[in-house]
Amino acid sequence: MTARLIDGNALAAQVRGELAARAEALKAQGVVPCLAVILVGEDPASAVYVRNKVAACEKAGVRSIKDTYAADVNPRTVFDRIAELNADPSVHGILVQLPLPKHFDADAILEAIAPEKDVDGFHAENVGALMQGNPRFIPCTPYGVMKMLESANVPLKGAEAVIVGRSNIVGKPMAMLLLQAGCTVTVCHSQTKDLAFHTQRADILVAAVGRPRMITGDMVKPGAAVIDVGINRLQSGPDAGKLCGDVDFESCKEVAGVITPVPGGVGPMTITMLLTNTLESAERAAEEMS
Repeated sequence: MTARLIDGNALAAQVRGELAARAEALKAQGVVPCLAVILVGEDPASAVYVRNKVAACEKAGVRSIKDTYAADVNPRTVFDRIAELNADPSVHGILVQLPLPKHFDADAILEAIAPEKDVDGFHAENVGALMQGNPRFIPCTPYGVMKMLESANVPLKGAEAVIVGRSNIVGKPMAMLLLQAGCTVTVCHSQTKDLAFHTQRADILVAAVGRPRMITGDMVKPGAAVIDVGINRLQSGPDAGKLCGDVDFESCKEVAGVITPVPGGVGPMTITMLLTNTLESAERAAEEMS
């Protein structure tokens, strides 16, 4: 058996087409959806992510503001800029690209963003709302994963879901969303004993731990939905320099029912759901104006 592929690029293109139509409808009401992105430092991966986000905004009809700062910038400068963006009614979403330089308090920076403009869904107020099942913004990567499961018609109610990774960005919010969808959820991490015992029971397996090809075919339940959130660049061996996920795709695709590739899987959906959150924020602003 070879797993059915969930094509993140194709799904993202479909959703972004719908977002472009929503953006045009907002502009007809006099509201131009706008996302502000702050990049601190010269991290190459962060620069690529920001460039991709700005390009996606342009294609979806969303105005973007990009502010870049040197790695040694005084954090107060960034705090002051966030305050300006918070106060600007034409800005509907604000994100600060992570990671930040070591002299920054990342949590304090994220908390400085107004909750109603926190389109990443990282502010404590938005995290709490998600926990209560009434989210203002759903964190973008877990949101994208849920859309992918929906597109593949993966049954959620009563399913055994196992998440490998417990980060605030993916693992924890992913657990909340699957729990609210009716799954029985297990969260595994670096202290988990006998990881394979848990993954082999999973109807839905989400790998988000940042270790290349950690999940192998013998760890997967036949017919399971395998979602690979990881993105790693191999440092050695015959595939050195290539991108891969946390899932060993070749062995897992022979066991799973559906699977996401890397690249071209969850990644495109993460940016798409960032745009979705920005549009939702702009639509709320338009309602308040009417």
